Amino acid sequence: MSKNSVNRRDFFRSAAVVGAAGTLGAGTILNSCGGPKEPVLVPLASLANAYIPELTDYANDGKPLKAGLIGCGGRATGAAVNFLSAGPNLQIVALGDLFMDRIDGCRKTLREKFKMEVPDDKCFTGFDNYKKVLASDIDLVIIATPPAFRPTHFEAAVEAGKHVFMEKPVCVDGPGARSIMATAKKAESQGLVVVTGTQRHHQRKYVESFQQIQKGLIGEIVSGCVYWNQSMLWYRNRENGWSDMEWMVRDWVNWKWLSGDHIVEQHVHNLDVFNWFTGKKPVKAVGFGARQRRLTGDQYDMFSIDYEYEGGIHLHSMCRQIDGCANNVSEFIQGTKGSWTSAGAENNHEIRDLSGNIIWKTDVAKEKAEHKQTDPYTLEHVDFINHIRAGKPLNQAVETAISCITAMMGRESAYTGKAVTYDEVYNSAVNFIPEKLELGAYDMKAYAVPVPGKPKEEK
Repeated sequence: MSKNSVNRRDFFRSAAVVGAAGTLGAGTILNSCGGPKEPVLVPLASLANAYIPELTDYANDGKPLKAGLIGCGGRATGAAVNFLSAGPNLQIVALGDLFMDRIDGCRKTLREKFKMEVPDDKCFTGFDNYKKVLASDIDLVIIATPPAFRPTHFEAAVEAGKHVFMEKPVCVDGPGARSIMATAKKAESQGLVVVTGTQRHHQRKYVESFQQIQKGLIGEIVSGCVYWNQSMLWYRNRENGWSDMEWMVRDWVNWKWLSGDHIVEQHVHNLDVFNWFTGKKPVKAVGFGARQRRLTGDQYDMFSIDYEYEGGIHLHSMCRQIDGCANNVSEFIQGTKGSWTSAGAENNHEIRDLSGNIIWKTDVAKEKAEHKQTDPYTLEHVDFINHIRAGKPLNQAVETAISCITAMMGRESAYTGKAVTYDEVYNSAVNFIPEKLELGAYDMKAYAVPVPGKPKEEK
């Protein structure tokens, strides 16, 4: 059996082997009569030590910053555009990707949008392209390769002394999570800035909601629900001449070894919000999932997970990628005094009391009127650049790795049918990356869709 083919026995056996290792803006308090009313609040935690980004519209000017881009696909090119749109004196000077056509597409976008030309001798292909990008004359690197490769690229970037913007998820398995956390400590010791692609942390309405909840507006958090239900994501049919590896990498979002499955690759955003707002991490997950409509790859297209958190708090997680179904991308948190949702009217966040009255909400229209920049994908780069230029520490890698482990717990429970703990995922020795990385043939039987439980025994 291939090392990246994970079954129930392998997963639990391997887990035992390793060992434990801004301003409030629209923060008006309302009551059912329409008048202002300030309730007596008991804070969940002190906001003095909480990281609240400034979220200025554009990054402060300063010395020119030269960036390398590792991965040149759609999200990577989007990240490059966000970076260059974030402020003045910014450049992309080196590009790396497994495939040249991806690099060409990215160069075309940079040329058309920014009149920026990356020369041929600064464009690198192959599995080792990241080494050549990091060896270029750059100050920082943007890592947006398929998620399975991000721990390796992050480690190399920090060894090279580069500031890092890294897309989420930052890892897809236990070894990757441990690697991310170890590298994060090295980055911190070197004074490097590390920002991850959990853009809700740089979205004004989420930051405002976090502040209100931490002030105690909904009371103590007792439960929650998080959702990412949408239509089927993109896929690539296999073309003539593509090897097994080339097809999988080009179609990476549908293969669990590359993406971590969509509960990790996409739904991690919603799970991360709950972890962020509660300040807790899960201890156990029990759930199920299925594959019914997916056209390529080997992963599921739906998950439903019950997470138990520290202190006995439960979170229901639901994600699905199927056309023609009810869609919902949001988070809901219940407290002892009220509830919060990111799915309020007119795209606002809302807090309601226990009688259902709206007592606080964001004001998206006001934000758009007062700010030139409201795109959180760009604002996270604004914050990234400001920290680099100011020499201030910021490192989001560990908290994002914890959110990735949260998602992996749900995935492994659905795959195996078992209750899965945080420690089992963190300590697992199962590495999803094949031992040999090359553009060639692979044993595709190893990439089977997981089936939980065991068959009914015949009488």
